[in-house]
Amino acid sequence: MIEKLTLSDLVRRLALPATAVAALSIPAAFAQEQPTLKGEMTSQEEIRQFCTNIADPARDQRYLLQKQELEKLRADVDSRIAEMNKRKEEYQDWLKRRDDFLKQAEAGLTEIYKKMKPDAAASQLEQMRIEVAAAVIMRLNPSQSSLILNEMDPKKAGEIASIIASASDPNTSKDPS
Repeated sequence: MIEKLTLSDLVRRLALPATAVAALSIPAAFAQEQPTLKGEMTSQEEIRQFCTNIADPARDQRYLLQKQELEKLRADVDSRIAEMNKRKEEYQDWLKRRDDFLKQAEAGLTEIYKKMKPDAAASQLEQMRIEVAAAVIMRLNPSQSSLILNEMDPKKAGEIASIIASASDPNTSKDPS
């Protein structure tokens, strides 16, 4: 794998050997640099020229590595989006099948309660979840609904009537804020 280097890392890595070479070329540790001929460069000038010469290729290489990394990330994001879309389609299919089943079950349940005696229907609906009982009573004709509610416990019948009333209220689904 190609190691990502910043320009400063590259300069640091190359400056140490260049400095060592320069230090070894000085006869004494504290010797002053001797004047150079016109054609010769000092070690500092050589280092500066070397760094200047490699700056553009190093920058280009860094950009290339960053571009490759971005392409990998884009491919990963694209694959995750594809997976999410696949799961969304599966969920929507499952939700549609569930809704179809509930509609059939609700219609069948309503038909059952239409044929029951009001006192028997009332006692069974009292034992159900209140939302389901309210949905069943709403689907019955008003005369059957009133007979069933009349046979129910008044508190339970009141709760069901409140649910039915709130279902017909146009402000129920609006945001209260």
